Amino acid sequence: MVNFKNISLRIRIFLSMILLVLLASILILGVTVYQYDEQTKDYNIQRFERKEATTNKTIEIELSNKTTYPVNTENLSKIFQNRIYEISSINKLNISIFDLHGNLLVSSKTNAFEPNEIEPLSYKILNELVQSSNHRILIPLEKDGIGYQTSFSYINDSKSKRIGIIELEFTQDNSEIEKELKEFISRLSLVYVLMFVVAIALAYFLSSYITRSIKSISDKMEHTRLNERNEKITLNSASSEIKTLVEAYNNMIDQLEESAVKLARSEREQAWREMAKQVAHEIKNPLTPMRLSVQSFERKFNPEDENIREKLSEYSKTLIQQIDVMSSIASAFSDFAKMPTQKRERINVISVVKLALDIFNEGFITYITEETELFANLDKTQLIRIVTNLIKNAMQASEKEENPFIEVKVVSEMNNVKIIVSDNGKGISEELKSLIFEPKFTTKSSGMGLGLPMVKNIIEAYDGNISFTSQEGVGTIFTVILPKS
Repeated sequence: MVNFKNISLRIRIFLSMILLVLLASILILGVTVYQYDEQTKDYNIQRFERKEATTNKTIEIELSNKTTYPVNTENLSKIFQNRIYEISSINKLNISIFDLHGNLLVSSKTNAFEPNEIEPLSYKILNELVQSSNHRILIPLEKDGIGYQTSFSYINDSKSKRIGIIELEFTQDNSEIEKELKEFISRLSLVYVLMFVVAIALAYFLSSYITRSIKSISDKMEHTRLNERNEKITLNSASSEIKTLVEAYNNMIDQLEESAVKLARSEREQAWREMAKQVAHEIKNPLTPMRLSVQSFERKFNPEDENIREKLSEYSKTLIQQIDVMSSIASAFSDFAKMPTQKRERINVISVVKLALDIFNEGFITYITEETELFANLDKTQLIRIVTNLIKNAMQASEKEENPFIEVKVVSEMNNVKIIVSDNGKGISEELKSLIFEPKFTTKSSGMGLGLPMVKNIIEAYDGNISFTSQEGVGTIFTVILPKS
């Protein structure tokens, strides 16, 4: 079952409007049918009352002017023996006349050829008739799905003396009215269907209009990044609530940019502090043996020693070696800190990679390419640095292997040059993979760990990328992709 809370605002508005129109249509239809039914009942009652008044007036005239019999209870059956059928036919209702004890005297519902099946009036009807203020009672009945209106009232003689009880029974034929009601409901249903279709279209456009501004805000928020420049939202027409939300978002963007600037500055300062610590540490390493060598030479220096030249030469070599280490540290730091300039020239990548491999004499390094020429707009020197750094890392990872193997492959891939360097070395563990391109990270006992970060900087400066796959004990594959232009 779909959770209503998880449905989007647009769908909620759409469904709410549709349900509201549907509920309103049902209520209006129900009220219409109810009102139609009430009006039908009122119409039938009023119609019966008119017939009743006409019938009573006719009976009154019959008793006053037309009969030759004495007007009393005993003669009522004789007076209306034949006349009752005419009155019943004219007014289209059934007439029964009873004596004051409720016994039937004459009725339009019977004839001389059929037995009398009309029961005497009950004590309840007689009692209600006596207690009624206008000496008339109206009883609605329903038999076999047919409705009846029945009234009971007294028949009086010319001196207002009660001589009998008259029952008027009117059969309600609502077939025409029900037919009209069905036709009306069918027409009304067609109107509701049309209105429902219009309501669906209107609800769709209104829900889209209402949520359009919110959707634009959510899209902007979805693409908001801390380390990128984020655009502010500009809405020409929007409600006050949406404007408040947009202003809050734009203020958040301003604060986010300020925070990003502060964070970037803090990260740069922290990175340079860490780099400075690393450089200082690396420089101190050769300074210690240099200091010890100088102190030792000072204590043991003897100009008259016949081996003084050999000792001086050994001392000089020690100092030069440590100075070279310091120089390499300074060069590595300088190379990393200095972003490579994007010098572009048309070079043959196949021959430049081969030139980079020529400085290595190891027989386990294999160069594979299916191309004889592969031109790209790159810097020859920087490309050599990329290849040599990757080869050196592969050699160091494979130095303990019994049968080391390094393969360099160059292929053309659409508008890019792909350089793949693979080895069968010790591989990289899962916990160290995320640190491979971090400055000053290294798995070696010596060096500053700036080789791969420097390679990454060079590649990204040319809008390329570098990636790798590695498995411990199996080897590592570095893949470099550089654009040809």
